[in-house]
Amino acid sequence: MAAQSNTGHGGRRWHVLLFPLPYQGHINPMLHLAGLLHARGFAITVFHTHNNAPDPARHPDYRFVPVPDGMSGPAPVAILDVVAHIIAMGRACEAAFRDCLAAFLEEYSRDAVACLVADTHLLPVFEVATTLRVPTLSLRTGSAACCSCFLAYPMLFEKDYLPVQESQRDMPVIELPPYRVRDLVAVAEDHGGLERELIARAVAAMKLSSGVILNTFDALERRELERLRRDLAMPVFDIGPLHKFSPAGDSSRLLRQDRTCLDWLDAWPPESVLYVSFGSLACVSARDLAETAWGIAGSGVPFLWVVRPGLVRGSSADPDPDDHHHLLEGFEAATRGRGMVVAWAPQEEVLRHRSVGGFWTHAGWNSTAESVCEGVPMLCRPCFGDQMGNARYVEHLWRVGFEVGGGLEKGSVEAAVRRLMTDRDGAEMRARAGELKKAAAEYTRKGGSSCLAIDKLVAHMISLSDHYFV
Repeated sequence: MAAQSNTGHGGRRWHVLLFPLPYQGHINPMLHLAGLLHARGFAITVFHTHNNAPDPARHPDYRFVPVPDGMSGPAPVAILDVVAHIIAMGRACEAAFRDCLAAFLEEYSRDAVACLVADTHLLPVFEVATTLRVPTLSLRTGSAACCSCFLAYPMLFEKDYLPVQESQRDMPVIELPPYRVRDLVAVAEDHGGLERELIARAVAAMKLSSGVILNTFDALERRELERLRRDLAMPVFDIGPLHKFSPAGDSSRLLRQDRTCLDWLDAWPPESVLYVSFGSLACVSARDLAETAWGIAGSGVPFLWVVRPGLVRGSSADPDPDDHHHLLEGFEAATRGRGMVVAWAPQEEVLRHRSVGGFWTHAGWNSTAESVCEGVPMLCRPCFGDQMGNARYVEHLWRVGFEVGGGLEKGSVEAAVRRLMTDRDGAEMRARAGELKKAAAEYTRKGGSSCLAIDKLVAHMISLSDHYFV
């Protein structure tokens, strides 16, 4: 996208301030947004915690401002620990962020700051910005459907959908079709109120902001976007898929990518390889890993599998480049010549590769959107958070894949892989995914709805500054 000029009062350049949540699936959309806004002529300043800090050397055009968070040690992996960590981190960095933001405003004239865009899960950041009279926008890195689910949580508890009773897991949530109770973001008994608190804080952050930015597009979630605009009564900007608007360099690499897999993919026929990756946070049991491995082996399908450090529950998350070579005894010999295992892959490029015909995914929103945009059908094995709802949309609404549920067994894995990769079912899913790929291309080209939404977002950002700093 060609750069355009955005200047503030007196001919000065507009600044946009960003504050991502320090997890891979949240940092990447924020940095993609930074790339998009920078291409529109904005100066970019990224506030960030020390935990999972982005590498300034990879983004020489941006200014980076570290915000001490008072927390040390590696980021947690277990989902409840992650939830607790997010809440604690927001609170811990509040005072330091106030100082950092005040110093920034002192250094740069206020009337050159358009706004602050922060991740919705950082409520204290919104509160600090509001106190210092900096307008804010909320970035939701999940789907519009998930956002509606967050807003509906008081109703879900009031109507006894939550906390979930085992006998009600398959009951439809009539107010949020096509969700079933099992697809809601929090389906377990309330663990000390953590999930409920996280969701309440995200909703509070959205309501403090002057608009919500979503990494989705109209062809995927038209009905959900209409509902959000009605329920939020504020501007909602569906400017996705974000990764289609900004260079590949506008992302974070918390793990080193093994780019040799792209050369390996070159040797395979079109749509013949299954790509397997469970994202940067999801964990599996040793048993499920074994059943998955032997099911893939038994399918006879060529595969590229990301086995990152810490993938197996209870194993070390320390990056050991050789760790994945010892996946399972006998597995390498059984799949020699038709499989490659790497610690991390350049996922957007892998999904774009002509030889990839299917994606076994945890159904995180970034992975789901990237797969849809490249016309790649999915096997979904959701683990937590919004992943269950995303898998529901993949299977039930868009019909571009299906969920692999229940206990994993070698035979069921083998059958699922063949269904996706070699059966007629898979071919039909691939065709439907191809239609969504065309829609994504249409919506992101000049004059498409996502491009028009970006125009509206840019105008809204500048109008916010005019409103606040008169």
